[in-house]
Amino acid sequence: MELPFGKNQSLQKTPKILILVAATILIFTVVPLYHPLLGYTLRRFSDRPPSSFEPADESIQITSNEKCDIFTGEWVHDPDAPYYTNMTCWAIHEHQNCMKYGRPDSEFMKWRWKPDGCELPVFNPWQFLDIVRGKSLAFVGDSVGRNQMQSLICMLSRAEYPIDESYTPDEHFKRWRYISYNFTLAFFWTPFLVKAEEADSNGPTHTGLFNLYLDEFDDKWTTQISEFDYVIISAGHWFYRPAMYYEKRRLVGCRFCQIDNIVDLPMYYGYRRAFRTAFRAINSLENFKGVTFLRTFAPSHFEGGLWNQGGNCIRKAPFRSNETRLEGEDLELYMTQMEEFGVAEREGKKKGLRYRVLDTTLAMLMRPDGHPSRYGHWPHENVTLYNDCVHWCLPGPIDAWSDFMLEMLKREGRRAVEERLQLFWEKEKM
Repeated sequence: MELPFGKNQSLQKTPKILILVAATILIFTVVPLYHPLLGYTLRRFSDRPPSSFEPADESIQITSNEKCDIFTGEWVHDPDAPYYTNMTCWAIHEHQNCMKYGRPDSEFMKWRWKPDGCELPVFNPWQFLDIVRGKSLAFVGDSVGRNQMQSLICMLSRAEYPIDESYTPDEHFKRWRYISYNFTLAFFWTPFLVKAEEADSNGPTHTGLFNLYLDEFDDKWTTQISEFDYVIISAGHWFYRPAMYYEKRRLVGCRFCQIDNIVDLPMYYGYRRAFRTAFRAINSLENFKGVTFLRTFAPSHFEGGLWNQGGNCIRKAPFRSNETRLEGEDLELYMTQMEEFGVAEREGKKKGLRYRVLDTTLAMLMRPDGHPSRYGHWPHENVTLYNDCVHWCLPGPIDAWSDFMLEMLKREGRRAVEERLQLFWEKEKM
């Protein structure tokens, strides 16, 4: 086997097994010196953040609970939360600015996620920005994905605010840059993940009727993400809307279109194929070398009726894990995502691509108290808005997604090295 050191090097004659052993030792001794996960010091950030907007000066060793399932646990009270307010963060979307519009209770902001068997550290904005220095992160999805991006901007606001470097005035496609860290954050609006168009702005439920081309890429995002180091893909609630399903440009059925002689297909039909196509798009990109995170479905919490029939979300505290369960449509959507993710991960692995699951479903199932409800606008406004039990108040439970994300980035270095080493061994055996 020839190594890239020159044809006449003596390494050329070294037995393969010795080279592989040496490579293994090198990876696990040199990489910790350079990757954030595996041992570096940074400014101290304890569970209670400093009162000022500057990090403290002491240094500590950062570790990661790699063997712990951070997505299974309970919500525990956090008297120090929230770590920003609607007065200190300008990135909050109006409809999620619950405190501005008069939500009377504040306890929903004072919880943090506690995994079973380990601690999930409170989000450290300086540590996050240090890990992503010189990198880029794209959110691909719908308004809940935008909700997540705005939460992250607010969580990072204690360290730095980004500047707007968007290529278009269209609010559906935003790009931000953190100058001190050369870190780019972007959002690509694609509520169905695949090519789609609005066929009727009203539709049978007054939420529009959409043509979904389930096997065609949405090039508004698929042509843009090759440059990104991390991509967080998500979708869900828009698939409840009436839609016409097309495959190979042929109408194969619809979701609640209420049109004679068209087969009514379940929502999961379109949902599965949309994720399949989105993952296929990522795996087909020639220059994409980043990490793809599937952010799993975050359930809504309408009680007392459907979203358009008086349903609301007025609870004041989280559920305990034994007080609710994932079932029905929420379970079906979650399993559909995970099944398509598994297929995509196996295919992507053949190309050296990395897939990860940002599993927010269980944690958010337990937070019926975290939605805007009617506190996303003034009561006297002459607008037709239903109670919002889909999105999340800021500050609010969605901020825990940044805790998850930071922990996953801290784990990423060793996992990526292990996977590449395994791929190297498999190729050598061929």
